[in-house]
Amino acid sequence: MGDQLSFDGKVAIVTGAGGGLGKEHAKLLASRGAMVVVNDLGGSVDGAGASEGPAQQVATEINDAGGVAVADTNSVSTPEGGEAIVKTAIDNFGRVDILVNNAGILRDKAFHNLTPDLVTGVLEVHLEGAFWVTRPAWIKMREQGYGRVVMTSSTSGIFGNFGQSNYGAAKMGLVGLTNVLAIEGAKYNIKVNALAPAARTRMTENLPGAVSTPAMDPALVSPVVAWLCHEDCPVSGEIYGAGGGRVARIFIARTPGYTNPDMTIEDVRDHFDEIRSEDGYTVPSSIGG
Repeated sequence: MGDQLSFDGKVAIVTGAGGGLGKEHAKLLASRGAMVVVNDLGGSVDGAGASEGPAQQVATEINDAGGVAVADTNSVSTPEGGEAIVKTAIDNFGRVDILVNNAGILRDKAFHNLTPDLVTGVLEVHLEGAFWVTRPAWIKMREQGYGRVVMTSSTSGIFGNFGQSNYGAAKMGLVGLTNVLAIEGAKYNIKVNALAPAARTRMTENLPGAVSTPAMDPALVSPVVAWLCHEDCPVSGEIYGAGGGRVARIFIARTPGYTNPDMTIEDVRDHFDEIRSEDGYTVPSSIGG
């Protein structure tokens, strides 16, 4: 058992922190000494509307408990919104050390029933939102030679889930963004990892097969996020699944495969079991590894 982990002097931005997972992340980081920007547009689960209420309520809760937090209601889905969120951190606390990209919406529909608005809205918030908030924060992190970023991915993208092609594609896109930023941030001591959470929240309560038990409390995911945000965390470019008090690494691997300089279609057919065999897989750290 080591010493209790602290975030004293660190400034954290948590998007989508007006409820659910984001709220618990913000509260935990603040309880360990971080100064927190509680960002939440205050819209509905499908992204409609806006309200100052949720973000301010969480910020007030943190401040009343002896922590330090400010509310921010800018949208993550535009470059201007992302800049404004980071500006809130700089204006209030002078720096940004930690970013948890947690904001999200759901517009679930079977693939054959998808309409353009169901696709673009989800991509704008989940995938583009991570770009627009991370980029201005990234510039500050590079300048100061320190940063921690957590992307909120999903098993719906990594493993698939019926009716969530828009959401799943956005969430797997965040894995790609994580991989590239982990490489680009290495020499600046910026670590970037992805989380695939499972919890009972406003977004998940109506999903098919949703489980509502004390074990699915979103607060049980937050310790994993906090560790990935901590200066002692040694990894970058990795994915972790967390929920119900369980945490596990998720990874994308490559099999040894089959090699033939004179490859034919028949070769692929005849060696397909060998190509697919998971024995001796490796986990590359980049396209060169």
